[in-house]
Amino acid sequence: MAWNEPGGGNKDPWGGKGGNDGPPDLDEMARQMRDKMNKFFGGRGGKRGGKAGGSGGGLPINLGLIAVVAVVAWVLSGIYIVQPAERGVVLRLGEYNETTGPGPHWYMRGLETVDKVDVDNLRTVSHRAKMLTKDENIIQVELAVQYQVRDAKEYLFEVRDPDYTLQEATESALREVVGSLSMDEFLSGGRGVIVQRTKDLTQAILDKYKAGLLIASVNLQDPQPPEEVQGAFEDAIKAQEDEVRYKNQAEAYALDILPKARGDATRKREAALAYREQVIAKAEGEASRFSQTLVAYETAPEVTRKRLYLDTMEYVLANSSKVVMAVKDGNNLMYIPLDKLMENKGAGGLQSREADQVNVTPPMPEEAARGRSNSREGGTRR
Repeated sequence: MAWNEPGGGNKDPWGGKGGNDGPPDLDEMARQMRDKMNKFFGGRGGKRGGKAGGSGGGLPINLGLIAVVAVVAWVLSGIYIVQPAERGVVLRLGEYNETTGPGPHWYMRGLETVDKVDVDNLRTVSHRAKMLTKDENIIQVELAVQYQVRDAKEYLFEVRDPDYTLQEATESALREVVGSLSMDEFLSGGRGVIVQRTKDLTQAILDKYKAGLLIASVNLQDPQPPEEVQGAFEDAIKAQEDEVRYKNQAEAYALDILPKARGDATRKREAALAYREQVIAKAEGEASRFSQTLVAYETAPEVTRKRLYLDTMEYVLANSSKVVMAVKDGNNLMYIPLDKLMENKGAGGLQSREADQVNVTPPMPEEAARGRSNSREGGTRR
């Protein structure tokens, strides 16, 4: 049976008892809520339809609540967090205010803006171009530069495009370095020196422009000549390698021969000094012996002369292998071949038999010698 049928007692399905009770009034519920909020914020509630508690009296309170909520939302919206690898640049009305480090920070939204700059990330820029050396040779050079942001403020405001500025500065520095070296100096001068000079010049240009960048490393690739002169370039490299090899061989030979020459010079110098000492000592000995002989000669002239004669003959005949003896009162000389005798003495039996056959002319009597001489004269006369 429906709740409003006759005889149904006019019951309220929401639990009301009176016939005039209806569904809850939403305006009443809103009014009660508004009264509670007014009490909470220090106001007072009015009755329904009253002048003090009418709906027009709650409007300022609603606007204040909205303002408080708006202020809280504005404050919360100004909180920002800077990562450890970043720096925050705060601008107030378009003008630089401060640079914030890692962590949570707050800025006035609407009046200030924040730009976050990554200062730890390594960025890379490469450059490849044909360049002219000091001796007017063309060479193709490729260079890679790694850099990072050093000053966030300078990076954002001092230069319009710092990355492009770095490219131009790198090319300018590299051309200056290559242009100050000849081809041979560039190839054999050492890559480390060229890289360091390029890095220093590029960093000096960036510091002059206040680009806020810091160069971390510079990598120079192997230089390549243009394709038109690739063959000649390879021949030049081979010639330089041969030059280095021959130079190393010459240095090794010098290191080997110089110590020997110094040793020979030292040995000859020591031998000369020893010979000098020997000659001096011998001369001093001869002078001393001569002085002693002179004293002995003055004491006993005859004995000294005989002794000198014997010493001289002993010295002369000691190195001679032949002896000639004169026979007294005779015309023949007796010849003794001591050299043959010495050879036979060392050779053995066969040579000893040959030594027995040596013709030794014996001395002849005086009468036989005179007779033989007369017979020769008589035969001649006939």
